[in-house]
Amino acid sequence: MLFLDQPIEFTRLAGSAFPVYTARAGFEEMNEFACAVREAGRRLVALWGGDEREARGIAVHAAFDLPEGLVCITLFCPDDAPFFPDFSGLFPAAGRMQRALRDMTGAKPQGGDVRPWLRHANWPDNYFPLRSSTPDERFEARNENYPFVRVGGDGVHEIAVGPIHAGIIEPGHFRFSVMGESVLRLEERLGWKHKGIERRFAGMSLAEGVRLAGRVSGDSTVAYACAYSQAAETVCSVDLPSRAAWLRALFLERERIANHLGDLGYLGNDVALSFGLMQFMRIKEDWLRLNARLFGHRFMMDCVVPGGVTADLDEAGVKEIAGQCQAAERDIHHLKHVYEEHAGLQDRFLTTGRITPELARQLGGVGIAGRASGQRWDLRSDHPVFPYDDLKPALAVELHGDVAARARIRFSEIDESLRLIRDVLRAMPPGEIRTAARSEPCKQGFGWIEGWRGDIFIALETGEDGKIRRCHPRDPSWQNWPLLEHAIIDNIVPDFPLINKSFNLSYAGVDL
Repeated sequence: MLFLDQPIEFTRLAGSAFPVYTARAGFEEMNEFACAVREAGRRLVALWGGDEREARGIAVHAAFDLPEGLVCITLFCPDDAPFFPDFSGLFPAAGRMQRALRDMTGAKPQGGDVRPWLRHANWPDNYFPLRSSTPDERFEARNENYPFVRVGGDGVHEIAVGPIHAGIIEPGHFRFSVMGESVLRLEERLGWKHKGIERRFAGMSLAEGVRLAGRVSGDSTVAYACAYSQAAETVCSVDLPSRAAWLRALFLERERIANHLGDLGYLGNDVALSFGLMQFMRIKEDWLRLNARLFGHRFMMDCVVPGGVTADLDEAGVKEIAGQCQAAERDIHHLKHVYEEHAGLQDRFLTTGRITPELARQLGGVGIAGRASGQRWDLRSDHPVFPYDDLKPALAVELHGDVAARARIRFSEIDESLRLIRDVLRAMPPGEIRTAARSEPCKQGFGWIEGWRGDIFIALETGEDGKIRRCHPRDPSWQNWPLLEHAIIDNIVPDFPLINKSFNLSYAGVDL
């Protein structure tokens, strides 16, 4: 066991749906452990902080994915020297996590990028929203001179896109350095959708918290609610009813298919194949309408709660879903053939926005983007929770890492999710769908679920009153936004919308 080789005392967290190990460590111990994780080819899951200055200082937490399960290490930084190790050289995605952690708590990485991430020149230098002594305030918006990395040379110029876009996508600023139409460098600047979610969690009951968790990134509402509920069920020391676990798997796979359908349609539209958009959106619309009729909401929002689910399925509903799966499978297979045989589409998809397996490994790519570049990460297979340990999902992996590979991953995952839904409908037992979940004071829980984009992580703590003291949600887009910056290099500017859509990362999920 990797973590047992380290001079750190670990404790297994009781009552978790998957193996979780926690430990306290000093600065050097935390840094050495992170180096060992990287050397072993494993990955950083999340990095976040909290204010515990009354007792021990600013808490810096790092969660890692190891063969044994999730391992969370905590370092307490004194208020007069709030420094923690710089992980960005080991895990590139940590760079932005560190910057957000510093902006929110004041704890500083000992090295790495020192630019702000969530601070858009509005907050005073001594304003840290996640410190308990920080008041709720609003500040007048001001312009800032953000120090983008400049690319010099004859004929190089910059193109600034966003943060306000012509369409309805979320706000993000993209700074292209180009030579003609060829992109030399892309730098992203996010944080424009910062909503204060992490601070908003504090003081909520667990029942209120799951509603907020399900709204962190609305297209992943089921996955976020499942991860949050896993954490809350550890806090409450309750066992999930078997039928509720099967229903959660059903909801997760329906959410996965709905998003893949939309993405495949928009990918076709981005290369002028509007037929693809219309057909995939027709299938998706039928899919969402059945969700609304059977479960009360098109996106199944608020269907998953701590202790179980709020929506059940009768025999008539089982037959409707089975019939819809059969019809959708037939239409999707036909559309896949159209996409594969369409010369104009394949010309735009193939070799565009490529991330090699080696680069994906170095950058820590996860989810669709990672698996399209040879990274075999999927919690449904790596750390399966019931009933995925019975369902045994097949892992879809591609090696080319281009737009075409990311499209093929979506087609493959739709096929597998349709198979999983049929197996759920056949195997789902009768019984209760919800158990009362009563919060316990001063407890900790973690949630970790494979959403349609990748793994979604929740860290939850309760205070002495049993209400939420700290909740940190982590979207897989944290890991994959850096990949997009590399995917556009040596491509042309007009291909950026296509490459961006092939990743379809969440802005809201990283602007907490």
